[in-house]
Amino acid sequence: MSPLQAGECSLGRIRRVIIENVRPEIDAGRFPIKRTLREEVEVLADVFADGHDELSVRLLYRAASEADWHGVPMKHMGNDLWRGCFSVSAQEPYVYTVEAGPDPFRTWANDLVKRNDAAQDLSLQFLIGAELVLAAAARAAGAVADRLRQAAVQLKKFHDSEPKKAYEIARNIQLAELMAGLADPDTTTRYEKELRVEVDRERARFSAWYEMFPRSCTDDARRHGTFQDCVRRLDYVASMGFDILYLPPIHPIGEIERKGKNNSPTPGPDDVGSPWAIGSVLGGHKSIHSQLGTLDDFKRLLSEARQRGLEVALDLAFQCAPDHPYVREHKEWFRVRPDGSVQYAENPPKKYQDIYPLNFEGDGAQQLAEELKSVVLYWIEQGVRIFRVDNPHTKPFAFWEWLIAEVRRECPDALFLSEAFTRPKIMYRLAKLGFTQSYTYFAWRNTKLELTQYFTELTRTNVREYFRANLWPNTPDILTESLQLGGRPAFMIRLVLAATLGANYGIYGPAFEHFENRPLHSGSEEYLDSEKYQLRVWDLERPDSLKDLISRINRIRKDNPALQSDKSLRFHDVDNEQLIAYSKNDEKLDNIILVIVNLDPLRKQSGIVDVPIELFQLDPDKEFQVRDLLTGESYRWRGVRNYVELAPGARPAHIFCVRRLV
Repeated sequence: MSPLQAGECSLGRIRRVIIENVRPEIDAGRFPIKRTLREEVEVLADVFADGHDELSVRLLYRAASEADWHGVPMKHMGNDLWRGCFSVSAQEPYVYTVEAGPDPFRTWANDLVKRNDAAQDLSLQFLIGAELVLAAAARAAGAVADRLRQAAVQLKKFHDSEPKKAYEIARNIQLAELMAGLADPDTTTRYEKELRVEVDRERARFSAWYEMFPRSCTDDARRHGTFQDCVRRLDYVASMGFDILYLPPIHPIGEIERKGKNNSPTPGPDDVGSPWAIGSVLGGHKSIHSQLGTLDDFKRLLSEARQRGLEVALDLAFQCAPDHPYVREHKEWFRVRPDGSVQYAENPPKKYQDIYPLNFEGDGAQQLAEELKSVVLYWIEQGVRIFRVDNPHTKPFAFWEWLIAEVRRECPDALFLSEAFTRPKIMYRLAKLGFTQSYTYFAWRNTKLELTQYFTELTRTNVREYFRANLWPNTPDILTESLQLGGRPAFMIRLVLAATLGANYGIYGPAFEHFENRPLHSGSEEYLDSEKYQLRVWDLERPDSLKDLISRINRIRKDNPALQSDKSLRFHDVDNEQLIAYSKNDEKLDNIILVIVNLDPLRKQSGIVDVPIELFQLDPDKEFQVRDLLTGESYRWRGVRNYVELAPGARPAHIFCVRRLV
């Protein structure tokens, strides 16, 4: 409706109902919210009108491919707040909005009860109701219209002679249900925006990643690993319960300015270089490193992985080694310095001479974008559906929004993990414009206060509608101080936190399960003898490996729906700053998980945990059971306050399943 002009008053066209503060709504509707298949969308809105009329408020939604809206009534929650929900049942975009109008029939029916209770004469009121029902019948069709007309006739017939019978007709629940869906469109207000939902497959919501260098799948540091070696490693990865095997770049590695061991600028003749220095005379982003094998070998790896319940994710690193074919064939795709040389990557004073960043602002930007899109589609054609994207924050936002939309149009199953360790607003923007999952600051959040504040932001604010956190305690680039100093217990602690705070998490192995914690030098987060620059041989059978703990935790995640989403995460009080407690639950509270972690890798800690009795719907006067899914031990607790004691080397955490006792 257009605003009324000065001097004009056309009350017949005024929409009396106001709809505002609809949520979730991201940046005034600029970006969609995210859901996975069969997930629920909860919509809240402030809806009100002048006067005292009852309102009819409906949540409208439809899949993008549908022409007609579905509608569900929204429930009044008090103080003009209304709530409604719908589920996304197809893997395609959805849209939703809110519609509301005065409900004269319900207003009349409620007033009728009050008048009846006051023993007033209702004969005229029955005639007024009959008119409302007849008006609705005119908007209906078929059997519904016939039933409404019949009800109106009866109200008129008995309005004076048999008021009790007329009252029964007026209060009939079936009549109310028929009238509820027949609002007068001339009095209905619809929210001015159609808001969007991006719907992904379930792997976007719940996944466990394992990162592994194919070239280190070898038993001899002098022999480069192959895809065939990777196939032999698959049973090991699958046995730990992972869903996704993530491989660093598998392309030819540049010879020019190649880095040596420990990032040395002076490599030896046998140094293998960094996989992220992509491209050589042997090919670029659509080629495979010859020592890994052939394209057929890679496809066999994909097939063998699928047979074990694993998907293979590829690294998408849009950057080039100096001898990448793009440098020879498309110099306009790079920044050229005044002396004619191509600008290599720098983060002063650091220099990365083995990597040339791409230039998205030159004359060839559109051609460059199309070529990079073809790279993604090429690997999708080979069978890849998941991409971990290296440093997306160093490329234009508009490029990623375009690229991801283009790819998903052709392959809706494609998932993109954003590896953007940068400022929060940039990380959030990348998530808004299309990245499916995102790396986080988890690796550097260690204290109870840091963890509580950060994950409250991720799960209890609007951020949760578009930012899917993927928690990594370590990566080939990140060996945090807490892991360096805390030894094996620190790795156990960070594993439990990552796997239970986040429905999506990953580890870089075998470095993680072997609790690799030697830094390049004091104060560095780089590994000594990093796999980024050399082959490593890993003893997968070492007796102190964390692989059994990892397997147990991944099994717990798959057996407990509460851990397969982040939306229910709540933190609970513990009277010890070295202990953190939090819970997750499914929607019906059939599965409740309470996690308590000792954040101190060096000392035993104990304390009193406040169990949220009301949230868990437990009887405060009755015992309930907590069963530790890590050990199988069960305890009977009662009431809010309960004692725990955790020793980091032996038992750094409880993962309790909470059950009511009959």
